Amino acid sequence: MRIRIVDAFTDRPFSGNPAGVLLLDSFPDDAWLQNVALEVNHAETAFAHRLPEGGEADWALRWFTPAAEVAMCGHATLATAHVLHTTGAHEGPVRFATRSGVLIATPRQDGSITLDFPTAPLTEVELPAEVAKALGAEPRAAFDTGPQVGDLLVELADEQTVRALTPDHKALAAFSARGVIATARAEDPAHGYDFVSRCFFPNVGIDEDPVTGSAHTALTPFWAGRLDRPDLTGLQASPRSGRVRVELRGERTLLSGRAVTVIEGDLLARP
Repeated sequence: MRIRIVDAFTDRPFSGNPAGVLLLDSFPDDAWLQNVALEVNHAETAFAHRLPEGGEADWALRWFTPAAEVAMCGHATLATAHVLHTTGAHEGPVRFATRSGVLIATPRQDGSITLDFPTAPLTEVELPAEVAKALGAEPRAAFDTGPQVGDLLVELADEQTVRALTPDHKALAAFSARGVIATARAEDPAHGYDFVSRCFFPNVGIDEDPVTGSAHTALTPFWAGRLDRPDLTGLQASPRSGRVRVELRGERTLLSGRAVTVIEGDLLARP
């Protein structure tokens, strides 16, 4: 079986968010999938297999961190669509059947891929005092992002505060199902982005995720409301960094970015 490592939400190797991608004939047992994800040891490994023609989706898709299966993953979906298109396994828009419903990935003429994801519902919550201590900064506001994303979204004072965070990852695990999204308005939109974020997901074995598509389904409605426009660009200010172009369409959010295959090889440990 061919396995690939793809950097997503970037147009150059060694940046963006790396994901393992494995195309299968069917899904083996969960233990094998989890072991492969642990061996790959990136934030997510995506497993996909073709579905019969005539259904609501073209491919089945699942995502595993080194520690657990997740309900939604943007960068590994982008990576999978990139593999399907660059290998000729699928042409045109691809419909993925996932735990979060049918997700569509559409290739664009400029080489990017646009993902159609459900918009996360935001509910403002009272912030426990311990969050500021664990994060290392005082949030302005906090929001629950709903069950599919499973994060606590916190707005911080400015971009430099987000960039300077050195949180207590173990302590952050107590405040949400997956982790914490920290965000602030861009210091200078002339740099090509409207807001910054960083994402810490200790509950699924990821201290800091490099670029998180699913988090942008919550960041998009948050910043679209504050900046009063639906089309934005987010910069995830992790050490690897990456940009996500977003568009709010009511209950759906479009996430666009590029991807590049960095490694391709044979997986010898068959199920």
